[in-house]
Amino acid sequence: DHFQAVKKRFYDAGGSIFTYTMNYREDFTDEESDKTFLQTKGLGVKVIATSTQQSMVKRLLPVAEKHKIYVAFHGHDQTSNPEEFAAPESFQKALSQSKWARINLDIGHFFAAGFDPVAFIDEHHRQITHLHIKDRKKNHGSNEPFGEGDTPIKEVLLLLKKKKYPIPALVEYEYRGAGTPVEEVKKCMAYMEQAVAG
Repeated sequence: DHFQAVKKRFYDAGGSIFTYTMNYREDFTDEESDKTFLQTKGLGVKVIATSTQQSMVKRLLPVAEKHKIYVAFHGHDQTSNPEEFAAPESFQKALSQSKWARINLDIGHFFAAGFDPVAFIDEHHRQITHLHIKDRKKNHGSNEPFGEGDTPIKEVLLLLKKKKYPIPALVEYEYRGAGTPVEEVKKCMAYMEQAVAG
């Protein structure tokens, strides 16, 4: 009931909810994990996005199948840790276990880890629920204002436009901006809109 009320507040205000983010830790009980899927249903969405470890995949995917809700695994750039989602193979490992596994690709982390987000999106677009857009320097570099890092943001957005892939591209504001978060996100949005204009 609580989550249905949250959904109503969003929709009454003219908004919507696309996904529910829940970062699972190994100390979650099975009952706690199951409750998060019920919360997701209360919000009226079909996707849980999560930053978690590989060891949680085998625990989460049966619950996802039970509730018919996709789990989209979010990656970082920690390629040295086999428990992290970072390299393409780490995502494939989850995808191969269940049709309810999906990818929430963070193009900044993916690029900083040394991989090509454009090629990966083109190959796996059917398994990607949404993108986190940020700009980072290559080789595990820092987060930067959009347009000042090395991440191929424009190329990613143009791929989505050209191929008409129905993948939401969401600003993830993580650099140290001079303005307020609202001001900085507006700058990010303006950069993205200019990238696909024309």
